[in-house]
Amino acid sequence: STIWGDTTLLGLPGANNSRAIVPTFLGIDEDRDSFALDAKHTVSKTDFGLGLRYDMIDNNDTRNIHRRPGELTGSATAAADRFVTQHDEFEEDMLNAHGFTETRFNDRIWFTTGYSYTRLDTDVGGSRIYGADYDPVYDPLFARRQQRDEGFFDLRGGSKVDQYVMNMNLMLMPWDNVSIVPSFRVEHQEQEGDVTYTATSFGAPPARAATTEDLRNTRGRGFTDVSERLELRYTGFTNWVLYARGEWLEGIGTLKETQADNDPDAPEGTSAIIKRNTDSDRFTQKYVLGVNWYPLRRLNMAAQYYHKVRENGYTHLVDSTTNMPPSANRYPAFLTDQDFATDDLNYRVTWRPLNNLTLVTRYDFQLSTVDTKGDFLAKVQSAEMTSHILSEMISWTPCSRLYLQGSINYVLDQTTTGANTFVGSDTNNIVPRSRNDYWNASIFATFVLDNKTDLSAQYFYYRANNYLDNSSASQPYGAGAEEQSISATISRQLTRRLRCSLRYGYFTNRDQTSGGHNNYDAHLVFSSLQYRF
Repeated sequence: STIWGDTTLLGLPGANNSRAIVPTFLGIDEDRDSFALDAKHTVSKTDFGLGLRYDMIDNNDTRNIHRRPGELTGSATAAADRFVTQHDEFEEDMLNAHGFTETRFNDRIWFTTGYSYTRLDTDVGGSRIYGADYDPVYDPLFARRQQRDEGFFDLRGGSKVDQYVMNMNLMLMPWDNVSIVPSFRVEHQEQEGDVTYTATSFGAPPARAATTEDLRNTRGRGFTDVSERLELRYTGFTNWVLYARGEWLEGIGTLKETQADNDPDAPEGTSAIIKRNTDSDRFTQKYVLGVNWYPLRRLNMAAQYYHKVRENGYTHLVDSTTNMPPSANRYPAFLTDQDFATDDLNYRVTWRPLNNLTLVTRYDFQLSTVDTKGDFLAKVQSAEMTSHILSEMISWTPCSRLYLQGSINYVLDQTTTGANTFVGSDTNNIVPRSRNDYWNASIFATFVLDNKTDLSAQYFYYRANNYLDNSSASQPYGAGAEEQSISATISRQLTRRLRCSLRYGYFTNRDQTSGGHNNYDAHLVFSSLQYRF
């Protein structure tokens, strides 16, 4: 595991002498089965399709940590040395049924429909218990001696999700150079979740007795989204394609959450710690204008602009935070409206200087704003995000057996909020501007050894250098990370229906924000065998 146990046996001066350097480990026991069946049939001018998919997941994992090994705090009966094992049990059953139709009335009119139903059932279980060894049984006497650590046991519960999706698309070509594509989509979801568990803690001094509390969390969410889309495309100008598109979405939803003591004898609602019932509505609109130009046989250019707005409204019918004083944390009942607006302008150039060489260059400029309204307050612009994205991709086929592709992306991204101008007693900009600048590059190669064997290799590099150690004034912000990976895969066609592959990969990660505690080097060996019926 990349999460480490702690120790103070380092001989470091001062009170803050703890370091997380004790190795820990995971126990992984996971199974997944997936079944899929699809069928397609044509009747006259219409294609019909039906499909089923069934997935099963059964996970029984553990996280094992040794904390403060070899340490005593005052006496052997109050040892800081203890073990913690967390069991994470998860089972999932997912069934999906889908169908579609595609009707070609003639070369100028096409009509398609689709429908999908998904049922997802999950069960969870587990515990987090501290004891004198790994995988202990909860012992209140041990917890009392420790007088520290909170955990849980007898976690039981699960969730159920029903999703319904329907869409219809019509493609019209009333004239030779004009196409019109209206479409319509409806999605409805119902989500239910319920979990019970026993939380473990310890009481107030001087007794600090071990305590347990039975809790229950419930959550229900439902929403309906209706989407419309209209696209127009014109090709009447030689070597030019003009298009425009509009997208609209209207949605409503409900969210109900409760955390309460799991006391079956208590009147409903009397023991609620958190109780929330919120209605929401949203409206999204997006407008796109674009042009493609083909001035030369080997050169084409494209430009696109879009404007997108999403408006969210919240009505808090019941919320346990609504009665708190203004100085208390009233989130999320504090929010009544939050709107997002994005303007994006992008350009793309594709050039083929040689038959076997292609270069694609793209630039994006994106400006986004967030407007937020709190309860009893006026709406304000709470954030502004600016992004510049430059990318380049080169594809080269020097010979019939070898294919090479390289890409590089460079991103400048900054978020500013009203907190950036806050002036503290000791320093300005206690909350600095959030930067998410990074760049990444990759190289991919495939070589055909013979008519049945392929060899491929890939290298990837990622770098972000935005970490600002502002801990002397407030919270450090920004990402500082470096990731690299290299992998090689060989695959061979054993028979007409049977193919096998073997892959090796080496990965490194260096994370500055965690002080290096999430750094790792990893090796991967992966094999697969595929049979096509």
